[in-house]
Amino acid sequence: MEASTGKSFSLRAMMLIASPKLADKAEGLFHESGVPVLHRVHAVGTASSQMMDILGLGSIDKSMLIALLPTCAADGMLRTVYKKLQLNQPGSGIVCTLPLAGANALLFRMMEPMAEENAGKDAKRKEETGMTEWKHMLIAAVVNQGYSEQVMDAARAAGAAGGSVIHSRHIVGDGVDMSFWGLTVQEEKEMILIIADREKKLPIMKAIGEACGMRTEAQGLVVSLPIESVLGLGEVE
Repeated sequence: MEASTGKSFSLRAMMLIASPKLADKAEGLFHESGVPVLHRVHAVGTASSQMMDILGLGSIDKSMLIALLPTCAADGMLRTVYKKLQLNQPGSGIVCTLPLAGANALLFRMMEPMAEENAGKDAKRKEETGMTEWKHMLIAAVVNQGYSEQVMDAARAAGAAGGSVIHSRHIVGDGVDMSFWGLTVQEEKEMILIIADREKKLPIMKAIGEACGMRTEAQGLVVSLPIESVLGLGEVE
């Protein structure tokens, strides 16, 4: 992909899931580093209250930050967030990067200064050659409100460690008749995000589909995305 300067660079999405306090600190780190695109949403952890008590954590409230940045700056930012937020501590949070297949021209222009500042840092980066190189996957399930626990019960039985729940709404475009597919649409939805080892992806997705698929009352959709790098909650330091 070509930037307006003629230099070629790619983009990554960085996602952080942590406590609101740590997310506040991370926001400062992103701003200090000149990251131009940053979004924050509220999420809820899926650990039970009993497990939270065991871990010594006061709340399952989570914040999710999503930032876009040049690939050449991604590894450095990943390490900075990991170290500054001490994500090696139990129950602290997790940060990961996901490859982007494309973006509009405005985004590339916004990223140019950061890409130029970090030019050369990815000279030795190994280019992705296929899905088999990604060790972790992000599994996203969208279900009717009130079914997130059933999703996590099915996912845990298939090997998932935990996840985060985001409340959302279903929006259908004009002229789209979901009843044609034999479906009724509930406006309020829950999105469950799970990070899992690649070999556990299919069993987890299959379990969620069987328990909370489109033909169940949960009317769930489940997809997966490759994760390039992940740090936190016991992952690689």
